[in-house]
Amino acid sequence: MNDIQEATSPATSLSGPATCVTKVELRVSCKALLDRDTLNKSDPCVILMVQTNGQWTELDRTEVIKSNLHPVFAKVFSLDYYFEEVQKLRFEVYDIHGTHSIGTRDDDFLGGVECTLGQIVAQKKMVKPLLLKYGKYAGKSTITVHAEEISGNNGYVELFFCAKKLDDKDLFSKSDPFLEIYRINDDETEQLVHRTEVIKNNLNPVWEPFKVSLISLCSCDEDRKLKCLVWDYDSRGKHDFIGEFYATFREMQKISSGNKVTWDCVNPKYKQKKRNYKNSGVVILNDLKLHRVYSFLDYIMGGCQIHFTVAIDFTASNGDPRNSCSLHYINPYQPNEYLKALIAVGEICQDYDSDKRFSALGFGARIPPNYEVSHDFAINFNPDDDECEGIQGVVEAYQNCLPKIQLYGPTNVAPIINRIAKLAAGDGNIKDASRYHILLILTDGVVTDMADTREAIVRASYQPLSIIIVGVGNADFTDMQILDGDDGVLRSPKGEPVLRDIVQFVPFRDFKTASPAALAKCVLAEVPKQVVEYYSHKAISPMCPLRDLPTPILTPVATTPTE
Repeated sequence: MNDIQEATSPATSLSGPATCVTKVELRVSCKALLDRDTLNKSDPCVILMVQTNGQWTELDRTEVIKSNLHPVFAKVFSLDYYFEEVQKLRFEVYDIHGTHSIGTRDDDFLGGVECTLGQIVAQKKMVKPLLLKYGKYAGKSTITVHAEEISGNNGYVELFFCAKKLDDKDLFSKSDPFLEIYRINDDETEQLVHRTEVIKNNLNPVWEPFKVSLISLCSCDEDRKLKCLVWDYDSRGKHDFIGEFYATFREMQKISSGNKVTWDCVNPKYKQKKRNYKNSGVVILNDLKLHRVYSFLDYIMGGCQIHFTVAIDFTASNGDPRNSCSLHYINPYQPNEYLKALIAVGEICQDYDSDKRFSALGFGARIPPNYEVSHDFAINFNPDDDECEGIQGVVEAYQNCLPKIQLYGPTNVAPIINRIAKLAAGDGNIKDASRYHILLILTDGVVTDMADTREAIVRASYQPLSIIIVGVGNADFTDMQILDGDDGVLRSPKGEPVLRDIVQFVPFRDFKTASPAALAKCVLAEVPKQVVEYYSHKAISPMCPLRDLPTPILTPVATTPTE
């Protein structure tokens, strides 16, 4: 504590990489379960299975509820959530006999359901029928799963402290006071939350306002006890104790216009020895400003839809689709690289779009009926509706269009980006967080309209849009890295920087020997941060915030997902 004037707790940091992943709690209930017992009703229990490397393993299970066909389980399942992964779950309901045993007979199985964690959080409340073996319905039995984010990153608070009439600990001058705040943990240990600067030679100090996250201040528990100490600074580190007081975040929030919150600063030794001792001064909370930090899941679970668009490169450099060496060759036994990338990314995004309709565009081809070159056409050849039913619909439209077009060139992607940015701009003009766009561009070479593409990306960075570019084939994609802002700020030809880093570029060949999930994880990992950055910049809150904090001051600011 020698360098007290420079010292602040690391817990006060509000930026930098997240320290933990987002956690989600799942609560489960069932209705109209099958009655497997002869003399009474079934004793149900739900087992949560997760799929890892194609294998199902048990993650956790609920308690057993005796003789109940409509159980509401108290057990809460806690899972780490990753937007960029397909996290497959299976809920199995059993009639339990004995203390913990799961029966091996088919009669003990009351039904199960498979889904993804993404589907649950996108719906916030998922209701599905339970299925028996071979896809047979278990009567009218249903399971309901509620999801709630529990990252704890509810925001941060800005506190303004001062003190009055503190004890004078110095002989030839006045005290040099500073304030420390400690969080008292569940195990009674104390964690330093913040240490103020030193105010020299002043018994009525006014400390600089400071910001601290709620998770650091009180673990998001308004009634958690905080221990506050006031010291007289000594350059040798032997600080003189002035007094202490205890507070809670709930007490601090009692501050209102014109009314401040005050605590007696007490030295326990003086209080024990001096009969008329009242305090060693008072500490006053002059003001409190609470800022709400929204996360990606706040927006998704508040109703934000992710609209997915794929744009496919049909330039001649891909090779004749009828030739097995072509990047567009349709092998009946194995999907080509275009399809592999499309399916890997699309399977993630489809969980966050309720109508499951996706736009599918092409560029760089001569298209019917006049066979003029187009850098912006619907691959289903319906200019009024470029959407396909599900990812499978996109795959079918892609396969059907190949025999009807002539691969040509050049590789211009700016028209596609401008088209989707214009569409996103329409959603951006709506002052709610209802829809965000992801554009997946699949190309076999370096774009030829680089200047226009840079300009288009700068314009698009102001809209609710993220762009993923996957380089297919063995071309030299070195020049494409300029579009990805990871190594520096992308600028337009005129020097204007992007508002947000919205582009992620990867060559598909880096993932040829990896699973499709690895590609999706790489290219989608930054999307949650980009979503939050956009809505935070616009000061747009989720449509239905899940966690309302007890304060009238709610200022949306960016967080660093995932927590």
